[in-house]
Amino acid sequence: MKEKTLRFLEAHESHEASSFVDEAKWRQENNAWIRWSQSIALKIVDFMQENNLSRADIAERLGCTPQYVSKILSGKTNFSFKTIAEIERRLGISCMEKAFA
Repeated sequence: MKEKTLRFLEAHESHEASSFVDEAKWRQENNAWIRWSQSIALKIVDFMQENNLSRADIAERLGCTPQYVSKILSGKTNFSFKTIAEIERRLGISCMEKAFA
Protein backbone atom coordinates (compact mmCIF):
# COMPACT_ATOMS: atom_id res chain seq x y z
CA MET A 1 0.00 0.00 0.00
CA LYS A 2 2.82 2.39 0.89
CA GLU A 3 4.56 1.79 -2.45
CA LYS A 4 1.30 2.33 -4.33
CA THR A 5 0.81 5.65 -2.54
CA LEU A 6 4.37 6.74 -3.30
CA ARG A 7 3.98 5.85 -6.98
CA PHE A 8 0.73 7.81 -7.11
CA LEU A 9 2.34 10.87 -5.51
CA GLU A 10 5.36 10.70 -7.78
CA ALA A 11 3.15 10.39 -10.85
CA HIS A 12 1.14 13.46 -9.85
CA GLU A 13 3.84 15.75 -8.48
CA SER A 14 4.37 19.05 -10.20
CA HIS A 15 7.58 19.51 -12.12
CA GLU A 16 7.25 23.28 -12.03
CA ALA A 17 8.33 25.50 -9.18
CA SER A 18 5.51 26.77 -7.01
CA SER A 19 4.49 30.37 -7.57
CA PHE A 20 3.23 30.67 -3.99
CA VAL A 21 6.07 32.94 -2.85
CA ASP A 22 5.68 35.24 -5.86
CA GLU A 23 1.91 35.41 -5.36
CA ALA A 24 2.30 36.16 -1.64
CA LYS A 25 4.80 38.93 -2.42
CA TRP A 26 2.44 40.37 -5.06
CA ARG A 27 -0.47 40.36 -2.56
CA GLN A 28 1.69 42.08 0.04
CA GLU A 29 2.88 44.76 -2.40
CA ASN A 30 -0.66 45.43 -3.64
CA ASN A 31 -2.49 45.04 -0.34
CA ALA A 32 -3.92 48.57 -0.20
CA TRP A 33 -5.88 48.49 -3.46
CA ILE A 34 -6.71 44.79 -3.11
CA ARG A 35 -8.58 45.59 0.13
CA TRP A 36 -10.64 48.18 -1.77
CA SER A 37 -11.28 45.73 -4.59
CA GLN A 38 -12.44 43.07 -2.13
CA SER A 39 -14.70 45.59 -0.41
CA ILE A 40 -16.32 46.50 -3.73
CA ALA A 41 -16.71 42.82 -4.61
CA LEU A 42 -18.47 42.18 -1.28
CA LYS A 43 -20.81 45.14 -1.85
CA ILE A 44 -21.78 43.68 -5.21
CA VAL A 45 -22.24 40.18 -3.75
CA ASP A 46 -24.49 41.63 -1.02
CA PHE A 47 -26.48 43.49 -3.68
CA MET A 48 -26.82 40.29 -5.72
CA GLN A 49 -28.04 38.29 -2.72
CA GLU A 50 -30.46 40.98 -1.56
CA ASN A 51 -31.98 41.21 -5.04
CA ASN A 52 -31.67 37.53 -6.04
CA LEU A 53 -29.50 38.41 -9.04
CA SER A 54 -27.09 36.23 -10.99
CA ARG A 55 -23.74 37.18 -12.50
CA ALA A 56 -25.50 37.37 -15.85
CA ASP A 57 -28.02 39.84 -14.38
CA ILE A 58 -25.21 42.01 -13.03
CA ALA A 59 -23.37 41.80 -16.36
CA GLU A 60 -26.47 43.03 -18.15
CA ARG A 61 -26.85 45.97 -15.76
CA LEU A 62 -23.17 46.88 -16.05
CA GLY A 63 -23.02 46.38 -19.81
CA CYS A 64 -20.22 43.83 -19.59
CA THR A 65 -19.74 40.07 -19.82
CA PRO A 66 -20.44 37.58 -17.02
CA GLN A 67 -16.74 36.71 -17.21
CA TYR A 68 -15.84 40.31 -16.31
CA VAL A 69 -18.32 40.17 -13.41
CA SER A 70 -16.49 37.04 -12.21
CA LYS A 71 -13.23 38.97 -12.38
CA ILE A 72 -14.76 41.82 -10.38
CA LEU A 73 -16.07 39.38 -7.78
CA SER A 74 -12.62 37.81 -7.40
CA GLY A 75 -11.58 40.91 -5.44
CA LYS A 76 -8.44 41.39 -7.52
CA THR A 77 -9.57 44.06 -9.98
CA ASN A 78 -7.61 47.33 -9.95
CA PHE A 79 -10.53 49.69 -10.62
CA SER A 80 -10.30 53.24 -11.89
CA PHE A 81 -12.46 55.82 -10.13
CA LYS A 82 -14.44 56.11 -13.35
CA THR A 83 -15.25 52.39 -13.28
CA ILE A 84 -16.24 52.52 -9.61
CA ALA A 85 -18.53 55.48 -10.30
CA GLU A 86 -20.12 53.61 -13.21
CA ILE A 87 -20.72 50.51 -11.06
CA GLU A 88 -22.32 52.68 -8.38
CA ARG A 89 -24.52 54.47 -10.91
CA ARG A 90 -25.67 51.37 -12.76
CA LEU A 91 -26.35 49.28 -9.65
CA GLY A 92 -27.56 52.11 -7.43
CA ILE A 93 -25.14 51.20 -4.65
CA SER A 94 -22.35 53.02 -2.84
CA CYS A 95 -18.95 51.35 -2.93
CA MET A 96 -16.76 54.12 -1.56
CA GLU A 97 -18.60 55.54 1.45
CA LYS A 98 -15.92 54.45 3.93
CA ALA A 99 -13.37 56.51 1.99
CA PHE A 100 -15.29 59.66 2.84
CA ALA A 101 -16.51 58.78 6.34
